[in-house]
Amino acid sequence: MNKQGSLFETADIMEDWWILNTDGASLGNPGPAGAGIVLRDSGGAILGELSRPLGKATNNEAEYRALILGLTEARSMGVTRLKVLLDSELVVKQVQGLYRVKNRRLRPLYDRVMGLLQDMEAYDILHIRRELNTEADSLASRAAREERDDNK
Repeated sequence: MNKQGSLFETADIMEDWWILNTDGASLGNPGPAGAGIVLRDSGGAILGELSRPLGKATNNEAEYRALILGLTEARSMGVTRLKVLLDSELVVKQVQGLYRVKNRRLRPLYDRVMGLLQDMEAYDILHIRRELNTEADSLASRAAREERDDNK
């Protein structure tokens, strides 16, 4: 950890757009869950990866919590322009305002995401195919397995 309590090293961040891949995984839906995030600079160099167990959650809850984790890390590093890539179409369309958030358990998570995004100077959130999100997916799956194994 650096002196700010972040798992990532703080870098000189000016006008560059950084890239955040996130993924959430749940074994059982609900079940043991994990989050995976990968943060890259504008050139695509990986600046940090994080794999974190989340306790018991549904897959959609894990997707939102992974996004919150990634946005929090990016903000702690001073990132102001962010391209967010994730393979959850539901989360992306809800954040884009194309789908309503009907699930009462997702609403506070959605509200937290929107609050974190408001802190950004600019952001874009895009849905990508799962096979284009393999690094974050692997980190999330590993964290979910760790959660399961720790609670046997």
